[in-house]
Amino acid sequence: MKKTLFVTGIALCIFHSVFAGGILTNTNQSIHFLRNPARGASIEIDAVYTNPAGLAFLPKDGFFFAINNQSAFQTRTITSTFTPFAGYGGNATKEYEGTASAPIIPSIQAAYKTGDWVFSGSIAVTGGGGKATFNKGLPSFESTVAIVPAVLNQYNSALGSYSVNSYMEGSSFIYGAQLGGTYSISEHFSAYAGFRLNIVNNSYVGYLRDIKIGVSGNLTPADNVVALNPAFGAFAPLVSAKELDCEQSGWGVTPIIGADFKWNKLNIGAKYELNTHLNVENKTAVNTTGVADYEEGINTPHDIPSLLTIGAQYNIIDPLAVSVGYHHFFDSNAKMANDKQKYINGGINEFLGGIEYRINRLFLVSCGGQITRTGATDNYQADLSYSLNSYSLGFGGAVNISENVRINLAYFFTNYEDWTKTSADYGKINALTGGKVPATSGTDIFGRTNKAFGIGVDFRF
Repeated sequence: MKKTLFVTGIALCIFHSVFAGGILTNTNQSIHFLRNPARGASIEIDAVYTNPAGLAFLPKDGFFFAINNQSAFQTRTITSTFTPFAGYGGNATKEYEGTASAPIIPSIQAAYKTGDWVFSGSIAVTGGGGKATFNKGLPSFESTVAIVPAVLNQYNSALGSYSVNSYMEGSSFIYGAQLGGTYSISEHFSAYAGFRLNIVNNSYVGYLRDIKIGVSGNLTPADNVVALNPAFGAFAPLVSAKELDCEQSGWGVTPIIGADFKWNKLNIGAKYELNTHLNVENKTAVNTTGVADYEEGINTPHDIPSLLTIGAQYNIIDPLAVSVGYHHFFDSNAKMANDKQKYINGGINEFLGGIEYRINRLFLVSCGGQITRTGATDNYQADLSYSLNSYSLGFGGAVNISENVRINLAYFFTNYEDWTKTSADYGKINALTGGKVPATSGTDIFGRTNKAFGIGVDFRF
C-alpha cells in the first residue's frame, strides 16, 4: 500500500520545459527564434543550433558571435473533480496551479568561418529551464488522503471531512555545450557533423503534513483516528506524513548531423540529432514516501529523444523572405521513467512558418508561428508530466547598430488546448492498494500558459 503514498502523481515525472519544443528539448536557443520560429533554413549565427550546415553560407570569413537572454513565464493548471475532495472545503472540484518562471536564460552561439570550413559551438539550456511550484500540492497527492474519511465513514458515520497541508516544488535543467564543423562541399551543398554534451540537474521537494480527519465535526490528527478501530489500521499508511527532498544528475552525448542546399534565393536545411542515452542518479536528503525509486543512488532512464528538423527559406524580393519548417521529436523511442514512452504514439510534430521584412539597412521586423501536435495518450498524462497540443506566435525585430553589431528583440507566447482525462480508478488508489480501497472515478483537466521575452546581440568580426 505504501506505493500509493504522496508521490503517486510524481512517479519520477519530468517537469516540462518553459520553452518551445518537445517534452525534453528546447528549440528556442536564440532571439531569432522568438521573433520567427521557422529557422530550420537559417544562414545566420543562430544556425549554430537551428541549421548548422547552413553556416557555410555566412556572408564572409571571420568570427561570428551571439549572446542572448530570454525570460520565460509559465502556469500549469489542473482542474480536478473527485467526489471525496468535498470533504475539504465542501467542493468536489478543485484547482491546482503551478507557476514556473525563469527570468534569466542565457545562451551563446559562436562560429568561425575560414574558406570552406566553419567551426561552431554553443552553450545553452537545451532542456527544462525552470522551477515549478504547486503551493497546494497536486490532486494525486490529496486524493490519497481524501479517500480515507470517505471509506472510514462506512464504519463510523461521525467521520467525513479532512484537511491536509500539501506542497510540491520541482525543477529540471539540461545544460548543453555543442561543438561541430561545417564543410562547403560545393557552391550549393554543405554538410555538418558535431555533438552536444548534455548535463542534467533535476530536483524534487515536497511534503504532505498536518493530515486531519473530522470526527463528529472536529478535525483530529489522522494518526489518532486510525487508532480508534482495528479495521482502520490498514489506512494508516495513506494518512501518515510524507516528505521528499531528492536531486538527480546525469549526462549524455548527442551526435548531430546536418545538410544544406542553397540555390539563388532558395535555401533548404536539414538536421538530425540522434537519441541521447542517459540515466539520472538520485542524491536523496529525505525520503519518507515509501517509494524506493527515490532512494539514494538509484538510477532512472532520462533519454533525450532524437530530433529531425527540415526548413526552407525563400527571398521573394530582396527585403522580403518567407520560411517554413517541420520538427519531429521521436519521444516514443526515448527511454523514460516507468516506460512512459510507451504511451506516446510516435512522438511530437511541429509545423512552422514565418516572414521577415527588412525595412532598410538599419531595421528589420519578423513574425512567425508554430503548431504543435502531441502524440501523448491518456495513459501518459499525469499531474507533473502532461503534453498538450498548442499553437505559438512570435514577433519582434532587429536594429543594426553598426555594420558588425545587431540587437534583436522579441516576444513569444503559446496557447495550449486543454486535455480532459477521466479515470475510473482516480489516482489508481484501488489498484495500488490491492483492492483495499474501492475505485472511485475522477476527472482532471490539464491546462497551461507560456510566454517569453528576449533580447540579444549579434557580433561579427
